[in-house]
Amino acid sequence: MQATALTLGLSGLDAHLVHVEVDSSRGPSCFHLVGLAEASVREARVRVRAALRDLGVDIDEHVLTVSLSPADIRKVGSSFDLAMAVGVMAALGKVPPEGLERTVWFGELALSGTVRPVRGVLAALVEAKRLGIARAVVPEGNALEAAVVSGIEVLVARSMENVLAHLRGEKPMPRPAAPSASDCPGDTELLPDLADVRGQPAARRALEIAAAGAHNLLMMGPPGAGKTMLARRLPGILPPLLPDEALEITAIHSVAGALPAGVGLLSSRPFRAPHHTASAAALAGGGVPIRPGEIALAHHGCLFLDELLEFGRHALEALRQPLEDGVVTVCRARDRAVFPARALFVAAVNPCPCGYAGSRRCGCPPERVLAYRARLSGPLLDRIDIQIVLPPTPLDDFTRPSTEESSRDVRARVAEARAIQTDRRARGEVTARTNAGLGPRDLYRVASLDEKGRSLLATSAERLGVSARAHDKLLRLARTIADLEGSTTVSSRHVAEAIQLRLLDHTAPLTLARSA
Repeated sequence: MQATALTLGLSGLDAHLVHVEVDSSRGPSCFHLVGLAEASVREARVRVRAALRDLGVDIDEHVLTVSLSPADIRKVGSSFDLAMAVGVMAALGKVPPEGLERTVWFGELALSGTVRPVRGVLAALVEAKRLGIARAVVPEGNALEAAVVSGIEVLVARSMENVLAHLRGEKPMPRPAAPSASDCPGDTELLPDLADVRGQPAARRALEIAAAGAHNLLMMGPPGAGKTMLARRLPGILPPLLPDEALEITAIHSVAGALPAGVGLLSSRPFRAPHHTASAAALAGGGVPIRPGEIALAHHGCLFLDELLEFGRHALEALRQPLEDGVVTVCRARDRAVFPARALFVAAVNPCPCGYAGSRRCGCPPERVLAYRARLSGPLLDRIDIQIVLPPTPLDDFTRPSTEESSRDVRARVAEARAIQTDRRARGEVTARTNAGLGPRDLYRVASLDEKGRSLLATSAERLGVSARAHDKLLRLARTIADLEGSTTVSSRHVAEAIQLRLLDHTAPLTLARSA
């Protein structure tokens, strides 16, 4: 007897339909599994056998052949267990095969028959909905995540006993509860407040502009100047996630196995701060199966690299393409995956190896400072929109009562600037969500300059020797500064401020180190 159950496999964020075809016949106990299955899938034979035996379904007197189709696509992971188990039961005549129609099954089986959660359920259900599949059965641990997807009936399987009772028509499996606000944590009021930062008005302004236009930011300054403190307060001034943005980042975290337990839909922007020992694969993605790296996990949020120049050169150069394109393509010999990576990149660096260049505490010779700065390549630096220097904070700023703006006040201005950008996109003027992502054609349409502004930008670009990429980044910055003012036009004063936000373009490394 033969039966077929459906499930979906993952390749990065992309899901593909898998037919689990089961053939059973009398004979010496044997369980064949074909279909380019990796070790974790092949081991399902042991888990399925033990789970069915716990239900009283003995397969020792049967020859079972399970084919995972299409056979030319690698199958990785434990999410195929439940589909195999129900397919075997149907092939043995223990349940009616009609109950498997137009249903996809997800779950890893414990030896006791408990259905354990698996990664990537959200991405898989989105594809199942697109394919017109009516129903999905998911583990209880994935129930909140699955409930986010509308237009497909979701049932929750706690154990194989529940599944068997459902397929026999004895007791239907429950549906997941609708996600509540408590299932989607994201209270910006609990984030570190910008009011905690004393002084550094130029850096605070740069942080606001970066948040308003999603511009990459590099801060150079001595230890204790406030670089890390400012970066960790960036999420608190970003606007709330849009529904489609929340769905995207939840799918990425689900595929990575990084979705917190008990959370259905992420509603706060991610903030990723990997250690400087992180490898290129950890930042860009990789592994078997291919999983998203830090740049993808920070999609629609922030990727903060503290002590940037302590990261390996190979790891930093892996960020070049994602910072430019907003996606990261990870290729391996037998696999390929594409992840969205539109993250706001923030980096903090010291001006020299000891960090105190320009003060009496620094003993770094000039050649050592140059070698240290050379760890950051020109092409990578060119992809960072805002480059500022933080001076040491005067001690007087800590003795006076704080009068700094709170994150709430700054977030309100950022939200207004983002709303202007959203309106442009809604009117069809641009295709990008934020100014940082504007393509050349859209950029020159919405950021046209008056004669004085064009002259200032052209003169500065020629005198500083900036690249064509940096020229367009200056124009995007000027557009964001104008949006923060509520101005429909980009004037010369907006261009002038944008130029001042790219200090590393027009300051020699040693001079910059001494001035810091």
